[in-house]
Amino acid sequence: MKCTTLLAAVLACAALPAWPQSVSAAATGSSSNRRITLDVIVTDKSGNPVAGLQQQDFTILDNKRPQAIASFHALAEAGRADDPPQRVVFVIDEVNVAFLAMEHARQQLEKYLRQDGGQLPVPASLVIFSEKSTQVQGAPTRDGNALAESVHALDVGAARGNELESTLLRLQTSLRVFGKLVAYEATQPGRKLLIWLGPGWPLIWDSADKLLANEQQTDFHTLVKLSTGLREAQVTAYSVDPLGEADAASLRNVFYENFLDGAPSAKKFRSGDLALAVFAVHSGGLVMNRSNDVAGLIATCVADARSYYTLAFDSVPATHPDEYHDLQVKVDKPGFVVRTQAGYYAQP
Repeated sequence: MKCTTLLAAVLACAALPAWPQSVSAAATGSSSNRRITLDVIVTDKSGNPVAGLQQQDFTILDNKRPQAIASFHALAEAGRADDPPQRVVFVIDEVNVAFLAMEHARQQLEKYLRQDGGQLPVPASLVIFSEKSTQVQGAPTRDGNALAESVHALDVGAARGNELESTLLRLQTSLRVFGKLVAYEATQPGRKLLIWLGPGWPLIWDSADKLLANEQQTDFHTLVKLSTGLREAQVTAYSVDPLGEADAASLRNVFYENFLDGAPSAKKFRSGDLALAVFAVHSGGLVMNRSNDVAGLIATCVADARSYYTLAFDSVPATHPDEYHDLQVKVDKPGFVVRTQAGYYAQP
């Protein structure tokens, strides 16, 4: 079987479960008013969160056209009783990370969790993604010491088989697990920061121009479901690579940037559009892959929970199913960096 056919089969196997209707309606407002809700991070040039901005400081551009802001909420500091719920989900990826790198990631995650006496700024939960199973370690908690004990008790490492077969299996399993995690988070209230400890799953880069039309359509549909699911579930994804400086010069660390423009149609779909790093950037998160201080990188990701803004606008009906819309949110102040959902797929 050709690699291209195998890739399509893998992505088809990664089809997502149905999105809960009630959650989808709550996330989008309703199908009639086409409300698009965005969680927006604003930082200064040093990466520090910026608080105190007002609605008039923001402009939303949908396909470069300004949109009226239908609602606005600013969270200045997490933890108040009247704040919307937030939580962090740490994913320990034992499937796509080598043993030594994963051991380093585990130690660094423990270090982060035990900081400040083990008192976490927002509730957090732990997901263990291994070749045998995917396990959620308890309910979300602010007790970092308890989570650190769970991390410390992990038996990290598993042997892998034939390289090509393993690559395809890891791709299939990873996309399926990622999709199920996003689908589950759609059933939970509030905003979630999904911090994936690893560079993500492997992709078959040379298959981009060799997929048949029906294969492209299947793969594009997977992309649309995942992208829409992340937005509606209020999930911001982060890729933290524990290889750090050992892999800093790797082409893989920058190759994902070739796919950040988004896939507007099945005909223009490429396998790189499904990379974890691409999902991270497109959801408003970060790709952290050039430092050995993984605990510090995790802290940088979690800092996004300290201060953020929620903006909403009403989109216009699409002219065809899965019509891609580019999104930009701008702040009328110099020197600030804005991160949010990079685009969405609209429906008629």
